[in-house]
Amino acid sequence: MIDNSSAQAAGEAFAEAVRIMAQLRGPGGCPWDREQTMDSIKPHTLEETYEVFDAIDRRAWPELRDELGDLLLQVIFYAQIAADDAHFNIEEVVLGLSAKLIRRHPHIFADAVAETASDVNRTWEAVKQQERAGKPKCDEGLMADVPQFMPALVEARKLGSKAAKVGFDWPDVTGLFDKVQEEIAEVRAEVTESPDVAKLEEEIGDLYFVLTNLSRHLQVDPEQALRKANAKFRRRFRAMEVEAGDAFEGLSLQEKDTLWDNAKAAERQA
Repeated sequence: MIDNSSAQAAGEAFAEAVRIMAQLRGPGGCPWDREQTMDSIKPHTLEETYEVFDAIDRRAWPELRDELGDLLLQVIFYAQIAADDAHFNIEEVVLGLSAKLIRRHPHIFADAVAETASDVNRTWEAVKQQERAGKPKCDEGLMADVPQFMPALVEARKLGSKAAKVGFDWPDVTGLFDKVQEEIAEVRAEVTESPDVAKLEEEIGDLYFVLTNLSRHLQVDPEQALRKANAKFRRRFRAMEVEAGDAFEGLSLQEKDTLWDNAKAAERQA
């Protein structure tokens, strides 16, 4: 638990970062920073987010500290642009966050009771529903608050979770295994000498969506699962290259399969 002196020190450090950004964007500031817009820095935000994920996956704690700073910079940058355009400022952002944390944790800051993580999730969702009720409705649909521009696996999981909350879901994981097999068969059916590329893309998308819902039922984050599979493939492929040396590219597929098996066995023994 953070003590008051630590909170004060963090606040002062945060205030200094806000001051620096205001200077960079102000008269006589940095030409690059001054010309940035909300849209122009979006790619940097996405890049910094994935660099945070990468540092966590590698348990590279000093790097994570730096990457979190870079991600925090994005928040400060957006808020400064918004302040420059008279929309809102960083103080309003932080105050809004604090109010939301208190509002969504009534079991800590009020008299609600939540003894398990599941209880907390239900409370959180109930408060969110109350918050939505007070906002203008531009789309009545349940899926309206799931952003369409997040990573596709994350979006698919959120869509499945939303549907499950109103009872539109597989009752258990058995049906999902059957559905996976059904979708694989539909992909196979589209693999012909002259495939309809659009239809094939649709069927593969359906397969990904079902696999994402299978992950959700098994309480596995599909994005993290795939990231770890990617990292594993990188490690094993590099081990193949190291073992074969300069001859790697000229090896037959069978020889490369043997190297792959060696890399797998080495990992298991490590």
